[in-house]
Amino acid sequence: MAAPSVTLGIDLGTTSVKAAVLEAAPDDPSGFVVLASCVRAARAEAAAQSAAAGPQAREQDVSRIIQALNECLAALPPQQLRKVCGIGVSGQMHGVLFWKTGQGCEWTEGGTAPVFKPRAVSHLVTWQDGRCSSGFLASLPQPESHLSVATGFGCATIFWLLENRLRASGFPVHLLPDIGEPAGVAGRTSHTWFEIPKGTQVGVALGDLQASVYSCMAQRTDAVLNISTSVQLAASMPSGFQPAQTPDPAASVAYFPYFDRTYLAVAASLNGGNVLATFVHMLVQWMADLGLEVEESTVYSRMIQAAAQQRDTRLTITPTVLGERHLPDQLASVTRISSSDLSLGHVTRALCRGIVQNLHSMLPFQQLKEWGVERVVSSGSALSRNEVLKEEVQRAFPFPVSFGQDVDAAVGAALVML
Repeated sequence: MAAPSVTLGIDLGTTSVKAAVLEAAPDDPSGFVVLASCVRAARAEAAAQSAAAGPQAREQDVSRIIQALNECLAALPPQQLRKVCGIGVSGQMHGVLFWKTGQGCEWTEGGTAPVFKPRAVSHLVTWQDGRCSSGFLASLPQPESHLSVATGFGCATIFWLLENRLRASGFPVHLLPDIGEPAGVAGRTSHTWFEIPKGTQVGVALGDLQASVYSCMAQRTDAVLNISTSVQLAASMPSGFQPAQTPDPAASVAYFPYFDRTYLAVAASLNGGNVLATFVHMLVQWMADLGLEVEESTVYSRMIQAAAQQRDTRLTITPTVLGERHLPDQLASVTRISSSDLSLGHVTRALCRGIVQNLHSMLPFQQLKEWGVERVVSSGSALSRNEVLKEEVQRAFPFPVSFGQDVDAAVGAALVML
């Protein structure tokens, strides 16, 4: 009897790297089991390589991302990695990095096993990058697509670099990657890698959104909610659906390609767990200004405890500190302030509610009903550690909401290759 197929999924996220090993399990309701997984913080934030990018630039050191990946694989059971027959890869979407042809990486002896390290590569300019102003974006050619271009998108960043740094003329179309079919093979590993055999198939890279949805959308009537660094709410569009052929920059819902030539309707908010992190950092900085030292982890746990005891609030927070792609100039605001609603519990409750209500303003939940959605499958690091945010999600959605499922892009990437 043939051994069950085993695949490895890798997700290179904005703040962390995750790897998961899956095995086919026909008798399991999901069709697979997770044999092992590991996550490591990337801590890859780096200063912009161009001073002209300004304070809104968001770049990452690729070597730190690869270091976190190597640490993940080193922590997985070698006996499971030896069985891997395919590798699926997903990662944070929209950003861009450059490398010199044939010099992108180099293999070195990393203790007990060879590892690869970045070589002649740029920083990764991420999806959070804000260097492209509304005026600059308006000056760009209209895309031949139903999707609009926003700051943080790789093509917009390349145009910015052409104008501010490269001093070249024309868009370097030759730099853009070829488009492959999901589950297609992009290549094979050139070395044995943490016991993964040389010659193992590597799949065409996936966006982390599509990979996350693929890992958990059991029925087409499911919607998938992810609240991590940012927020995504996705629902499957009917077979045969085709979006409009011209982009609408003011549209808050985008239609992303999915498997089998279908589309996902996606409300992708830039403001999620990063807003909570910004709030925590602000509180820590205020206390430092007052001469008090406190860990951010302590502040986070205390503010969630305070909000859990504050079941409701009249305070209203619009949490769009990063704007939104369809409203790039929108700022955050606080309204309905009264002297009775100024406690830490009130403010934290209002902030969590605001994150969910902002999503509702982008994709009204009544629209989900009209699309036939019957259940919301939720996931994400911000949700998993925040009971108050879970309560606000349950309060807002007119459907059953499931929590705690193994919903992540690494699992989805591995599942595609299974």
